[in-house]
Amino acid sequence: AMADPSSFASPACCLTRHLYLRCRADFGTRSLRGTAALTARAEREALRCLVLDTKDVQVFKVTVNGQDAQFAFGEKHSFKGTPLEITFPNELRRGQEAIVEISFESSPQSSALQWFTPEQTSGKKHPFLFSQCQATHCRAIFPCQDTPAVKLTYCAEISVPKELVALMSANRDGEAPDPEESTRKIYRFSQNVPVPCYLFALVVGALESRKIGPRTLVWAEKELVDKSAYEFSEAEAMLKTAEDLAGPYVWGQYDLLVLPPSFPYGGMENPCLTFVTPTLLVSMTEIKVIAHEISHSWTGNLVTNKTWEHFWLNEGHTVYLERRIGGRLFGEQFRHFQALGGWRELQNTINTLGDKNPVTNLVINLDEVDPDVAYSSVPYEKGFALLFYLEQLLGGPDVFIGFLKAYVQQFAYKSIVTENWKKFLYSYFKDKVDVLDKVDWNSWFHAPGMPPVKPTYDMTLSNACIALSQRWIKAKENDLSSFSSADLREMSSHQLIEFLALLLLEAPLPLSHVQRMQEVYDFNAVNNSEIRFRWLRLCIRSKWEEAIPLALKMATDQGRMKFTRPLFRDLYNFDKSRDLAVKTFLEHRASMHPVTSMLVGKDLKQDQ
Repeated sequence: AMADPSSFASPACCLTRHLYLRCRADFGTRSLRGTAALTARAEREALRCLVLDTKDVQVFKVTVNGQDAQFAFGEKHSFKGTPLEITFPNELRRGQEAIVEISFESSPQSSALQWFTPEQTSGKKHPFLFSQCQATHCRAIFPCQDTPAVKLTYCAEISVPKELVALMSANRDGEAPDPEESTRKIYRFSQNVPVPCYLFALVVGALESRKIGPRTLVWAEKELVDKSAYEFSEAEAMLKTAEDLAGPYVWGQYDLLVLPPSFPYGGMENPCLTFVTPTLLVSMTEIKVIAHEISHSWTGNLVTNKTWEHFWLNEGHTVYLERRIGGRLFGEQFRHFQALGGWRELQNTINTLGDKNPVTNLVINLDEVDPDVAYSSVPYEKGFALLFYLEQLLGGPDVFIGFLKAYVQQFAYKSIVTENWKKFLYSYFKDKVDVLDKVDWNSWFHAPGMPPVKPTYDMTLSNACIALSQRWIKAKENDLSSFSSADLREMSSHQLIEFLALLLLEAPLPLSHVQRMQEVYDFNAVNNSEIRFRWLRLCIRSKWEEAIPLALKMATDQGRMKFTRPLFRDLYNFDKSRDLAVKTFLEHRASMHPVTSMLVGKDLKQDQ
């Protein structure tokens, strides 16, 4: 079996199949403390030990089937954490199960958790906690086999202050007063579909809910809950479309949770409970984020990459499904428009990372590479481009969705690598092997930079964006008077995003051009985060000093890495704002999400 370079666990020796977690969320000490009982099964004869991943976690005691067991920590690794080796009192036969119960406490510095004071929340009255385990941070909450090769079911009991609500990536099984503390409550959960550790999720806060569909509640702080219910009302229609495309939804509930603005991603596909950034609430051009997280219920959560080197299997297929949902809801031209936008996003990423950079390979090597550092749009957009190219090669969208549905059915509840996917593709299209053999697989999978072939895109919705961006690129000083607000009259917000993205692929515009653009289009007044983000990058790249405070504000008011990292990077690269960017980062560092602060620190050469 291929080892996972990002984990110390050896699932080939011993497999954890179920977790029973009991813990207390303590806002005073900023820790989760309790017991994790793992049901472990020996995968070979005479098994004497179990190695688990941990990262900044204290362990007080370990028992195996109720008997005290010896345990020891190995050597600490810079980002993987520290292996925990547990010695069984008696050896296990192959196939024999044991319950390994670990008393643990997470660190206040845990990379998986962000703790908020009441002042940092919308409501200002109560503290808040959320977890983000993908890719390798579950080990920073409790000891586990923190590899996507292993899937387990789980039950949990979480004690929290009684004025707060706890939610998890699981079914809600009710609540009861905490028998040990009258000021606290215990919430119960169960996840009966086996999941990899990175899909373990917990949130605790003053949350309210609104029902927006037969299987969907939206959860948020009181201040945002009605707005959220309104913005995400399409969720059920998208779920039904996704089921039609990919097969039955097996997770029961599909709830949405709106997090504080520092949440580092657009969304996170935690089972039964998608986490989303509040930046979506000002820009429903981001309906795609919800379509994306819904799609993960099949590709990623049901069929899972075995190691993070094959992350494109999760993300490429999910972007493909997300865009098929968009095509169903808004038409095929729109799907092609989004697909081409993705190709440009890939160009942009490869321009930033460099076209010889090994992290721009579709299948990457993560030996001694932190998955958080390697993370980019490549697995999403190069992965999508491969599937879109294959769709066109193999007979079109209707033919290819048949493959996708069969692929999900074939590998549901399993973890796989690229080779499994490719073998299945060849067996499904056995009458088209000659076509498949013409694909340059080696370049697609193992070469850095842009893909070897560009798919074909319908240009109907893109042409207006290209024409307007070209007018600005070619304009001389005396042409600037020819632009007016009427230029945008026929354009959707999706097209505005694309117009700005096209300008960002070119050399910076002269300062006079962006100043004129502000005069006629007034982009400073736009709240849509996707538009604002690209507009501010354009201004900073053209060295417009008036944009510096606006860009710093956007980089710090929210913490979505897609926005925060490039804005800080551009501010750092502009001599007039470099020192202020560093100073602002250092002032905000303590209240930032731990992964965001680590990555922005690297970008600004401030990593300690």
